[in-house]
Amino acid sequence: MINFIMIAFCIAAGMLLRRTNLIHSEAHKGINTWILYFALPAVSFKYIPKIVWSSQLLFPVFSAILVWAGSWLFMEVYCRRKNYKQRSRSSLELAAGYSNTSFIGFPLIIAYFGEAQLPIAIICDQTTFILLSTAGIINALKANVQDGETIDVKFMLRKLISFPPLIGCITALMLSQFVDLSVAEPFFDKLVATVGPLALFSIGLQLKFDGWRQQISQISTAMSYKLILAPALVLLFALLLGVKGAVARVSIFEAAMPTLVTSGIIAEQYHLNTKLVNLVIGFSIVVGLLTTAFWDFVIRLFFS
Repeated sequence: MINFIMIAFCIAAGMLLRRTNLIHSEAHKGINTWILYFALPAVSFKYIPKIVWSSQLLFPVFSAILVWAGSWLFMEVYCRRKNYKQRSRSSLELAAGYSNTSFIGFPLIIAYFGEAQLPIAIICDQTTFILLSTAGIINALKANVQDGETIDVKFMLRKLISFPPLIGCITALMLSQFVDLSVAEPFFDKLVATVGPLALFSIGLQLKFDGWRQQISQISTAMSYKLILAPALVLLFALLLGVKGAVARVSIFEAAMPTLVTSGIIAEQYHLNTKLVNLVIGFSIVVGLLTTAFWDFVIRLFFS
């Protein structure tokens, strides 16, 4: 319950300070910089060394990729039918293709399945961050290319390899093979603890519900995929591939999480439709707390 209260409090605090003009209108940019350069890399250093790898843990990796790939295909069809330009398509893919597998996902995994299942959730989370750091950035860059131009490959690679969460993930993977990072875990704990509150506070600073009616079609489409179709897709493949037990349950449940709050930061950095992405994040968090209860029932029905 405390996690639900924290989510509501941080978003509401950001909205309140913005509405009362008690904080600078550009304050969210400084907060986003802290999250990208320090807090998110610390997530990798805290959790990656604890993962005990096995062949069964390939499915959580596959499930995160499946959610992203399904979003790409779904939005490709939807945006072509609506004749949307690349900026709208990139914004919608960013809003629908990446799950909030950590700040919201971890507490809900503990609540529904127990703390023992966190390693599976961590794999989903790290895969999602890698996808966001690569496919998400490429997708955002495409929206900034003018008609008739092509993406500068060198510029794209420079953006990819300089993206702090990706650097943190790769560094943690490499260092954990040679160095015992557990001695620094209390330090990483403190940094990781800032991710959720600050990211949600930043969303609250940017979140304006006025004008949502004009974008209700895009919001409902992104949320329908993220909260309903994405977990259904993972469930279907779990059944087809014969994946069972905790690996299947946690992977499906993580796919049912609301939109990743970092998507709003990426949208702001690359000049996408930040308002749309943040509206999807805000609404999906509220609605997602209800739909995850539904998915828990479905998961237990198929994977009891």
